[in-house]
Amino acid sequence: MSAVRDSVMERGADGPRMNADTRLSVEQVSYAYSPNPSQAPVFTLEATSFQVKPGEIVAVLGPNASGKSTVLRLVAGALQPLSGRILLGGLETHLMEPRFRAQKIAMVQQESQLLFPAKVWEFVLQGRHPHGKSLRFETESDVAIAKDALAQVGAHHLMDRWMDQLSGGEKQRVILARALAQQPTLLLLDEPTLHLDIGAQVDFLHTLKKLTIANKFAVLIVTHELNLAGEYADQVVLMQKGKCLRVGAPASVYQRDLLEQVFQTQLMVEQRVNGRPRVSVLESSE
Repeated sequence: MSAVRDSVMERGADGPRMNADTRLSVEQVSYAYSPNPSQAPVFTLEATSFQVKPGEIVAVLGPNASGKSTVLRLVAGALQPLSGRILLGGLETHLMEPRFRAQKIAMVQQESQLLFPAKVWEFVLQGRHPHGKSLRFETESDVAIAKDALAQVGAHHLMDRWMDQLSGGEKQRVILARALAQQPTLLLLDEPTLHLDIGAQVDFLHTLKKLTIANKFAVLIVTHELNLAGEYADQVVLMQKGKCLRVGAPASVYQRDLLEQVFQTQLMVEQRVNGRPRVSVLESSE
């Protein structure tokens, strides 16, 4: 890892440095998708910057094709920025050795495809793979960590169930447990509540909030749920057509004119007693 660290330190000499209490720093990052070098990009992410601290949830919001998923893939190290840099604990994510990166970053997807039938405890144990040698059996320590991860998400009682027998809410809790078993410093979540009913959505995000604070995770979540992000996120990153329009606390970003511009819908924004905003759609007078 010395080569990665040296690279970060060299580039950091001329650029902005992370605050001491920052876990993830996205600094003026841009990207462009192009079918081939001779054609113009079909999508461009303009310079985007934000930071995530330990114990903090940051939500990336915006309509389809706004750049949310591109930001997530850049942070995950799956894409290399066209310009700017993404630092996790002082190291650029796309330069990390894959196994080391998997130890530090865990991803929770909308759906986690099962390649073969698996029981819940077997599925969660997969989160230990980045920490072990190839072609080895799990250790007692791995099993203990997996059981603890299930207990943290309130799913220990599901341990012996088959994954394909779980409800949507149960499955997302187990997927989160597998991420916890990786013992990461950064959690990335891609629309994790998309297929859940409202009760399961609230339950999942309430659990995530508690785990984030207790484990000092840095959490970046892509979601289209304005009200859930407004309730549980510490900061939001508002995107539109590849542009980062505003970054800040939900109450400061959720301005009616700005949200109506982004989502092309008439909205009403209320500031609740707890300081959290609530957004509702205005009915058309026609």
